[in-house]
Amino acid sequence: MRYLAEPFILSALERGRAVEQFLGPARSPDRRGVSYVEVRPVESTYEVYLHSVLDTEPETYDLDSLPALFDTDEEDFGLLVATTNDPATALTAAADRTGAALERWVNQSMAGDEYRDYVHAGRPGQAPDGRPWPTASRF
Repeated sequence: MRYLAEPFILSALERGRAVEQFLGPARSPDRRGVSYVEVRPVESTYEVYLHSVLDTEPETYDLDSLPALFDTDEEDFGLLVATTNDPATALTAAADRTGAALERWVNQSMAGDEYRDYVHAGRPGQAPDGRPWPTASRF
């Protein structure tokens, strides 16, 4: 089972482990990209980062190793979209700001498996559950 149930998401975050979610295609006028969201525990807070990376013909499906889609300083580390004091609020912020779905969270570094499936499926216009890919807004 790839996806984490909500109690396991919250437990991972409370233990200091990040969770992430593949969001599908990212919009750029001249380059093909994909995005993913990460909730990361940092000291006594939880930070939500939006990452947009080039969708190339990858040799690896490690999303962290792909170059940034947008040429900005914050893209080297992701775009901070929210900081909260508890993990449940961080998940809500991720949903509100990036379109993340509660039922699609995975452990850190596992969103690359979702990207691999996306590439192998021919970069479909819908997520595996048949819903449209979320449209993450750039702040």
